[in-house]
Amino acid sequence: MSTEIISEAPPLTVQQPLPLAMVRGQMVIDRPEDLFIPPDALEVLLEAFEGPLDFLLYLIRKHKFDIVDLPINEITLQYMEYIDLMQDMNFELAAEYLVMAAMLAEIKSRLLLPKHDELAETEVDPRAELVRRLQEYERFKLAASQLDELPREERDFFQGHAALADNYQPYVILPEVSMADLLSALSDIAKRVKDFKHHHISKEKLSTRERMSQILEQLRTHGYLEFSQCFSLEEGRAGVVVSFLAILELTKEKLIQLTQVEAYGQIHLKLA
Repeated sequence: MSTEIISEAPPLTVQQPLPLAMVRGQMVIDRPEDLFIPPDALEVLLEAFEGPLDFLLYLIRKHKFDIVDLPINEITLQYMEYIDLMQDMNFELAAEYLVMAAMLAEIKSRLLLPKHDELAETEVDPRAELVRRLQEYERFKLAASQLDELPREERDFFQGHAALADNYQPYVILPEVSMADLLSALSDIAKRVKDFKHHHISKEKLSTRERMSQILEQLRTHGYLEFSQCFSLEEGRAGVVVSFLAILELTKEKLIQLTQVEAYGQIHLKLA
């Protein structure tokens, strides 16, 4: 007994008819029978050329003519075919196109007229003015295209602006004062001592404990002291060393604290 396996093929997808138009939000599939479209109801405006000079440049490039030695006969025939085509299609032509057509006809007629031998050397080429205008227009058109390729704000790029929240508060982490910072500050003080160096008549005895008491007394009075205010430059190098040792001892005994507002900034002393 044989069994036949019958596989069901998937249903074919049927393309839905595209709407002819949308009228008040409703799709119109079928064209109405009483729809009448007048012959002149649709007008197509071609703006491929910005003017008669632009069209002449197009013809010159299309047929690979030499713009300096302009063949007026071929250019005039091509130009008049364009004029006749636009008129047959009921397109409105600007007056500039008609003026250019008259100028081409005049140049063509002047070239066809016989030339006198006496005036041949002094007579100006009737194409010269048209060639000059074409060359000048070509330069300006090239410059305009190069300017248009430059990045333009709000066309090729946009500026972004972001404002901070009203309740934004910056979180500042004060750097810790290290031994390297203390040595750097001490080196600056030691360099300034040289400017006040003088001859000592008698040797002065300086006490580290006495200097520690002086620093603590100043801190109780002022609350904060700059690192440089703890030194008296008139005492010389020995006084600087004693003051520095007093600060180290006070810090070691946790009687004072060293703070710094920003990295490489001024060092301050305060009571612990």
